[in-house]
Amino acid sequence: MEFYSNGKLFILGEYYVLEGAKVFALPTKFGQYLNVFPLKSKTLSWKSYDADGSVWYNDEIAVNDIISNNQSSDDKVRNTLIDILHQAHLMNPIILENNGFLVETKLTFPRNWGLGTSSTLINNIAQWFQIDAFELLQKSFGGSGFDIACAQKNTPVTYQIVNNKPIVDQVRFNPSFKKHIYFVYLNKKRDSKDAIANFKKKQKNLSAEIQQVSQMTDELLQIQDLQWFIDFFKKYEQNLSAILETPTIQKELFPDFNGLVKSLGGWGGDFVMVASEENPSKYFKNKGYETIISYSDMILDG
Repeated sequence: MEFYSNGKLFILGEYYVLEGAKVFALPTKFGQYLNVFPLKSKTLSWKSYDADGSVWYNDEIAVNDIISNNQSSDDKVRNTLIDILHQAHLMNPIILENNGFLVETKLTFPRNWGLGTSSTLINNIAQWFQIDAFELLQKSFGGSGFDIACAQKNTPVTYQIVNNKPIVDQVRFNPSFKKHIYFVYLNKKRDSKDAIANFKKKQKNLSAEIQQVSQMTDELLQIQDLQWFIDFFKKYEQNLSAILETPTIQKELFPDFNGLVKSLGGWGGDFVMVASEENPSKYFKNKGYETIISYSDMILDG
């Protein structure tokens, strides 16, 4: 059996999504495969491949350790995997009832890119166990769930949590200026849990901001030209900068750039979105950033 899930980029509404704002995210052309083969022994023989074909995780886990959630190892990856599989087992005990498996995962993006190694895994395991991926996420990793929406949809999405339930709408976002949008990898990992904790620590009553972000998500889908797009996101970044009490990534690292540089997801890590009239590759390569991907090479748009 083979399963596949899309990676993700969070474009508008990071942090606010946890407070109920309607937000916007893009599934990527990069993702993760999961292949499952039955074994006669009651073990899970697990092998995970990075995009370059190298094995980044290799383990044998007794099915009974998954059923009992035995996390006695010092290996964090092993313990996390056991916990996810244990929660999946509780939701559907039939899969592991009398079976062992050889499981192989294969990323189509480098693992350090932060496009959703965990969310694609959770969505793939949910497909394998025939269970709800959003529920599995909450019982294991936690988080808003926008990345699960991207894992499952092949077009841009708006996403909102209403009464603790995810509302996912597939939307059309195919701007005429998309050839002027790029994604640049900063090679700086940011722990999303730490970023969220920092936001919660600083936040005040944000009901007005949450309403404003929801409106901005709708407005974003109407933007017709590049300068409007740039001005729109610069305003958004400045507003969030004031709440986080953190300078924008553009002010901090790229103040001389002619265009937009916007943080994606937890501020300060992984990719930024760049928009400019001129191809920005030379500018970023001169500053030591080698991975610059065009919108059309990165984003699934149905």
